[in-house]
Amino acid sequence: MQALPLLPYFAQQAQAKLPANIWHYLQSDAGNGTQLQANDAGWQALKLIPRPLQALQTPNTQCTLFAEQWAHPIMLAPVAYQKLFHADGEIGTAVACNAQQGQMMVSSLASQPVGDIVKQAQQALWFQLYWQGDRARTAVLLQKALAAGVSAIVFTVDAPVKQALIDLPAGISAVNLAQPLAMQALQPGQSQVFDGWMTQAPTWDDVAWLRQQVKIPLLIKGLMHVDDAKQAVALGCEGIVVSNHGGRVLDSTPSAAAVLPDIVAAVGGQCKILVDSGIRSGQDVFKALAMGADAVCIGRPYIWGLAAEGAMGVAKVIRTLRDELEMTMALTGVSNLAEIRQVELYA
Repeated sequence: MQALPLLPYFAQQAQAKLPANIWHYLQSDAGNGTQLQANDAGWQALKLIPRPLQALQTPNTQCTLFAEQWAHPIMLAPVAYQKLFHADGEIGTAVACNAQQGQMMVSSLASQPVGDIVKQAQQALWFQLYWQGDRARTAVLLQKALAAGVSAIVFTVDAPVKQALIDLPAGISAVNLAQPLAMQALQPGQSQVFDGWMTQAPTWDDVAWLRQQVKIPLLIKGLMHVDDAKQAVALGCEGIVVSNHGGRVLDSTPSAAAVLPDIVAAVGGQCKILVDSGIRSGQDVFKALAMGADAVCIGRPYIWGLAAEGAMGVAKVIRTLRDELEMTMALTGVSNLAEIRQVELYA
């Protein structure tokens, strides 16, 4: 019999089922756990005031972005190599997402073909794009995603050179990529970072180029600074994702919850704002929306569900978070996402 709430239970089940190195890969962060804790604590520090006796008018959690309407604002963030966690892989996740009337971002490092994922989902998914070292290679991956029928591009910029941090087992790879990106040979005295990795990292000029290639909505993922958010808007991006990559890239960053209000204020409604990193409950979803986000993304929680029960586990995680969001709305006296924005949070 299940003794824990669903998400902790699925995390426990995932840890029990997965090989130790794969579990460590999923849960690792740049600060040996400290950044994960900081992300979670950022949402937990915000408090809600109950509002009983409020008459709710046609309550719902409907979310509309870029002319797409979903039953709720809980999106699935891009997670690489999902066949590591369950044979259902990204296809299972996509089917579950569609069954729960939501939206999913397919990773550049997906372990199944993006065309197959979109086809099995029976809906137009979003595609998360990693820079491929130069414009020509990036354009090849971009065109593959567009040909598959994705409806938005989410360009992740906070991990400029992304490589597998685990030795992948046979049969699992980033099947949508061309040959692995080779690092150029370094000369004596050169830096692996400055003269190696960063020579293949994107810049704002590349964002401007990408904007010209993409006729569907373009979002920039991994922004934490107000000036960067303003620059994305100036270049015509339709959205940004406030994120510290779930703590996996740079240690000692503020939590997403800490920087979200300033970015919302700076953007001033000129683009859509999503947020991830540390969302672990429907109350966290509510708090992010109250602070001005248009939608949220979850990562590790749905992978726990995938590892525990395959596609069904993913569906249960989404449904649980939506149920928790609805309960929070009912107890704080709000009927829809627009009313959540009027709620005052307390530190």
